[in-house]
Amino acid sequence: MNSDDCSDEAFIKLLTWLSPSFPVGAYAYSHGLEFAVKEDLVSDAITLQDWIEGIITYGVGHTDGIIFSETWRAVKQVDDNLLFKTLEIARAYQPTAELKMETSAQGTAFLKAVCAAWPSDHLTRLLGKLIDDPEVIPYPVAVALVSALYHIPLNKALTAYLHAFSANLVSAGVRLIPLGQEMGLRVLARLDDRILESSENYSTLSLDRIGSATMLVDWTSARHETQYTRLFRS
Repeated sequence: MNSDDCSDEAFIKLLTWLSPSFPVGAYAYSHGLEFAVKEDLVSDAITLQDWIEGIITYGVGHTDGIIFSETWRAVKQVDDNLLFKTLEIARAYQPTAELKMETSAQGTAFLKAVCAAWPSDHLTRLLGKLIDDPEVIPYPVAVALVSALYHIPLNKALTAYLHAFSANLVSAGVRLIPLGQEMGLRVLARLDDRILESSENYSTLSLDRIGSATMLVDWTSARHETQYTRLFRS
């Protein structure tokens, strides 16, 4: 089997872990989009697509992609130093309190669900070494760690992760703007090339290339913390 191939058993796990029904609570988070809609920064399909593309290319999509890739490589290479370093950077690299909550809550929920449905001594031992505070396991670290342990190739796992992240933002936009379901699907379809290109790029980068430049997204997230009427947690 080629290193980029994914067994049927591994593939079905990946589909399950990153499906909208997997119990990580992704539907409750808008990544600051709720305030962006309130301020009319995002108001239709075109601005929603631009907003999400910016996040994938210059924001959390970029930082999560590198963190995901380095976590996956650290597990595969049994490199505890790289794993601890990546986890520390992932914990620190959160621009707002709500974005930290978003990634930590989803990461913790993801690991609990996987451990319950697919128990693994190897995973239990690895988490025992990692977890000093179970509430701060960022989501990309959690998904990458489990993907590597279950022999899912990096390119497949990272592409699925970025697609799920984008789909959740589209879903939030459909509810907030609001947009019809068909228009939401069109937005997601137009993100395909960006997701594939970003996944291929981020899978080759190391931690020294980490960084973001989405100050407006960070600002909307910070303002969302005090927004009076809210549907989403972030």
